[in-house]
Amino acid sequence: MSNSNKILKPDFAKCGGLIPAVAQDAVSGKVLMLAYMNEEAWEKTIETGEAHYYSRSRNTLWHKGGTSGHTQKVHEIFIDCDQDAVLLKIEQIGKAACHNGYESCFYRKLKSDGSTEIICEQVFNPEEVYKK
Repeated sequence: MSNSNKILKPDFAKCGGLIPAVAQDAVSGKVLMLAYMNEEAWEKTIETGEAHYYSRSRNTLWHKGGTSGHTQKVHEIFIDCDQDAVLLKIEQIGKAACHNGYESCFYRKLKSDGSTEIICEQVFNPEEVYKK
């Protein structure tokens, strides 16, 4: 049975108002970042076609790339079976999704000996981009 005409949206009440949102490159399939959305971020993402999140550290709506210019154009949105997580297939505009200057926030790999390996190159200097 198909529910293709039913409007589907995340159940924000279920998770205290915030749901995890995974940003994945629409072409390569690389996972770029994990952030959180509240209902306002969800609505702005739908309205603009660019990813908006909720910044837990700043306690505010966050337009991804609003400061750096490294925005995320949303191509597809998937909602999980419990309606408490989303997957955004995006086109990363600019060089990187990570505020530390890497293409992906998942640029470190934990090795079997417990050490950490950086698995890609930094593509921009965050001090220059964010004027820290």
